[in-house]
Amino acid sequence: MRAWQLEDFGLDNLVLKETPTPKPGPGEILVKVTAVSLNYRDKAIVDGAYDPDKMPKNLIPVSDAAGVVAEVGPGVTEFKPGDRVMSHLYSHWLDGAPARDEPDYCLGLPLNGGLAEYMILEASSAVPTPAHLTDEQASTLPIAALTAWFALVEYGRLEAGQTVLVQGTGGVSLFAVQLANALGARVIATSSSDEKLQRVAEMGAQELINYRTTPDWAERARELTDGQGVDQVIEVVGGDGINQSVHATRAAGHISLIGFLGGQVAPLDVLPLLFSQVQIRGIAVGHRRAFLEMNEFIEKQGIEPVIDTVYGFEDAHQAYEHLARGAFGKIVIRVTD
Repeated sequence: MRAWQLEDFGLDNLVLKETPTPKPGPGEILVKVTAVSLNYRDKAIVDGAYDPDKMPKNLIPVSDAAGVVAEVGPGVTEFKPGDRVMSHLYSHWLDGAPARDEPDYCLGLPLNGGLAEYMILEASSAVPTPAHLTDEQASTLPIAALTAWFALVEYGRLEAGQTVLVQGTGGVSLFAVQLANALGARVIATSSSDEKLQRVAEMGAQELINYRTTPDWAERARELTDGQGVDQVIEVVGGDGINQSVHATRAAGHISLIGFLGGQVAPLDVLPLLFSQVQIRGIAVGHRRAFLEMNEFIEKQGIEPVIDTVYGFEDAHQAYEHLARGAFGKIVIRVTD
C-alpha cells in the first residue's frame, strides 16, 4: 500500500512510500481508508511540538479516518467486510474516567494513523459511520466533533436556554456552534474576522464579538448576559487569554480548556478564579461511548460538518500548509475512492 511516513520532524520529512499492507490480528479490523481530516494535533506532531519523545520510526500520521472494513481478524464479531467505520483517537478509552496511560494508545502518535491506503483498528474501538454522512464528512468527527460534544454535553451537561461562548472558527469551535445551537443553547462567537463571524451567524450563533476591535471581549460577553457571564466557554486559545475566559464565565460556570494556540503555559490570576468558583477542565477529546451517543444525536439532527477544502492523497503537504494558514472548517484528504 501507499502510506505517508514521518521520517523525522518537519513537513519535508513527511514522505509518500510503498509499504506492506498490514494484516489484522485477533480482535482487529483492516480498514480501507477513504478519507482523513487534519487537526492542530497533526500539525504539532509533524512540527515536533507534541509529545516528540513518543514518535516511532516512520510513523504514519493523522488520527482521524473514515473508510470501509476490508478484512476482519480472528474473533471479531462487531464488524464485517463492507461496513463503514471511523477511527477513535483514544483507542483504549471506551467509557468512564481515562486511565493514566491512554495517550500510549492514541492513533497518529504513537500508534500508526490513517494517512495511508489501509490502517489497522481494534474492533472494540472502531465506530460505525453515521448513515447520512459521506466518508469525507465522517472523517472530521473523531477529534473535532467529539471534543466539542464531550465539553458541552458529557462534561458541561448543557441545557436549552444556557449560553455558550465559542472562541474562533476552527474545527472544534464550529462543531461547538452546531451542537450547542441544536441543543437549544444561546451561542456567543468570537473571532478576529467579521467575515468569519457572519458565516458563524449563519450557522446559528446569536451574538458576535470581534476580539480585535473589542479587545476586552470578556467584558462584552458579561454585558450580553446581563452582567452574569456565560454558562460555558469553549477555550481553544489558552495562554494569557484564560483569565479573560474566567471573567466571561458566570459564578460556578464551566471552562473547557481544549487548545493551546496561545501557548502551552498559562499564567493564571488565582483570586478571580477563587471568587467566581469557575471550573476549568482540560478536555482531551472523549471516550467511545460518548462518540456513539454524539453520532446518534448528529444523525437525528441532520448535522453536517463544515469542510473548508478536500485535497488529494498526493497533496498531503498542501493540506498541512493550508491547516497552518488557517481554515474555516475542516481540512480533509481524500485517500481512496
